[in-house]
Amino acid sequence: KDVRSKFWATYSQVAKEHDDEFLERNNSDMDIVLIFSGLFSAINTAFIIAMQPNSTTPLLLQIVQNTSPNNTVSSSIASGANSSNSTWFQGLAYVALSFSLLAAFGAVLGKQW
Repeated sequence: KDVRSKFWATYSQVAKEHDDEFLERNNSDMDIVLIFSGLFSAINTAFIIAMQPNSTTPLLLQIVQNTSPNNTVSSSIASGANSSNSTWFQGLAYVALSFSLLAAFGAVLGKQW
């Protein structure tokens, strides 16, 4: 064998070892990203569902107010208006959920590549 074929054989072996190590490390990193983003998305979705306005509470209060002999239920309780802070918080929760799902999508694409 000449010097060039020996060089390329050695280069091929070293490159294969380096690539295998790189793929193994990044594959495990993407597994961690998938687990974290899945857990974060599930918890964030639970909070988003809990933040949704409950439309049955004002209706039930109105029924109680209509059926009670003396109108003791105040109308301020029956109003289901959201404050601007809760609207901002809901918006941030939706943005965080979107970024988490985008990270999971990127990790899946990376694993399949």
